[in-house]
Amino acid sequence: MTRGGGYGARIIAAALSILAAACAPSLMKLPGGPGRPASDAADALTDATAACSAVSTISAEVGVAGSVGGRRVRGRLLAGLATPASVRLEAVAPVGQPLFILVATGDDATLLLPRDERVLPHGQPSAVLEAVAGVPLDPIDLKATLTGCSLPATANGRQFGNEWRVVTAGSSDVYVRRNPRDGRWQLVAAMHHAAAPTDRNWRAEYADFENGLPRSVRLTSAPDKQFDLRLTLSQVELNTRLGPEVFRVEIPPGVESITLEELKQSGPLGSGGSGRSGKPEGSGGSERSGGSGRSGRSGG
Repeated sequence: MTRGGGYGARIIAAALSILAAACAPSLMKLPGGPGRPASDAADALTDATAACSAVSTISAEVGVAGSVGGRRVRGRLLAGLATPASVRLEAVAPVGQPLFILVATGDDATLLLPRDERVLPHGQPSAVLEAVAGVPLDPIDLKATLTGCSLPATANGRQFGNEWRVVTAGSSDVYVRRNPRDGRWQLVAAMHHAAAPTDRNWRAEYADFENGLPRSVRLTSAPDKQFDLRLTLSQVELNTRLGPEVFRVEIPPGVESITLEELKQSGPLGSGGSGRSGKPEGSGGSERSGGSGRSGRSGG
């Protein structure tokens, strides 16, 4: 296999299938203005998040479509997440090995690029996920985002008629709406405000609920639209055992380390090929087999 610059671009381009630009659907219209004080807003949020609060583990197939850094992307991920802070993401290829495997527990993440025989060990999870997919989420945030959950709310919130409540939870404004069919509250959107000058504001929207959990999630940064992704969950399994072995990845012998900066340069937000290892194009030896039958060491 040829080693050299552009390895991240090759992997991520294959994983996300860069497409021609197209118009994204409109964002949900959320109520604005001061509203009226609502003493029942925190209770509405508790009702809306009852189903997701009971989720200790979730595994699912996640279809991804949208844009990152102005480029259209599409792909399919296998996801496993467990309380308190563990995640495994595999980018599925049509045939053969996964295009990438990301595992993280707590504040430690490892990204393996099996086909390019590269690994980024012991990175900061939100930074690694942002470099790969454009969205800066750690394991706790990612689980909450995929299940439509939220931090505990402040005591009071705002109401907009009988249908809407808006609650402050941490640095986010959470929007819950009464389901007209059964009168139950649903968490339908969250506005996440930047906690630091280098962060960006972004929002999540939720739809297609089944048993109190969303099957469609839209993530978009505001106002720059640096990312606009639509996630579709299928084959969802809840509260099944995901042991610690799920959140480790075997690192085959001979793989080479990359840095986060190299990954950023070649990833969806970078220049698509400027992250070079220092080797001339064509160096690095012959192509190796896919890794079956190798003994490896555990990473992550």
